Amino acid sequence: MPKRLLLWDIDATLVTTGGAGEKALKQIVRERWGVADDFHDIEIAGRTDVHITRQILQKYGIALTEENIRPFLDAYLAGLEEFLPQLNGRVLPGVAEILERLHPHPDRVLALLTGNLRRGAELKLRHFGLWDRFEFGAFADDHHERNELGAFARTRAREKHGHDFEVATIDVIGDTGHDIACGKFFGARTIAVATGTWTRAQLAEHEPDFLFDDLSQVDEIMAALGW
Repeated sequence: MPKRLLLWDIDATLVTTGGAGEKALKQIVRERWGVADDFHDIEIAGRTDVHITRQILQKYGIALTEENIRPFLDAYLAGLEEFLPQLNGRVLPGVAEILERLHPHPDRVLALLTGNLRRGAELKLRHFGLWDRFEFGAFADDHHERNELGAFARTRAREKHGHDFEVATIDVIGDTGHDIACGKFFGARTIAVATGTWTRAQLAEHEPDFLFDDLSQVDEIMAALGW
């Protein structure tokens, strides 16, 4: 069986945090600018933490310099660590069982391709006991545009496993059209799950290779994907 590289999104694909990240962002805006922002004009789902930060800073007229972006991200991570234990997050249906089944198999490489900063990804997944399931990842620290992250993931896979993963052996799993677009950007197989804010109909418009309501039908899904 050929080795496959499985690149997982985190939020609304593996877990839901109960809104910890958005709560952390709202706290920063409230403390810095005295505004109770509902972020109706900020796209969050499927975007990287750096992209989201850039949107927020632009909205409030703050220059997009490293001196402004970095402290905002540091404050976000602090808020995330504070709020994660306070909210009713959970691992999404089927996820724990799929990862448990795949983890012992060396021909199934589990890694992350996420809009989270690496530290944010670790905070979330350690909180839910999933961090150690993944060998490596591509994160918002690597690039603020999600479509660029596939190249980082493939490079790390090659460094760790000693060979190039052809795009036909790579899966990108996510819950938004941005995840699908990212996978298609470098030719990976795309697997969408309607467990986030994007509806099944919205995801279908982006033509993923596979589309599931969730991952709860473990046997059927793993058989369909050849995992």
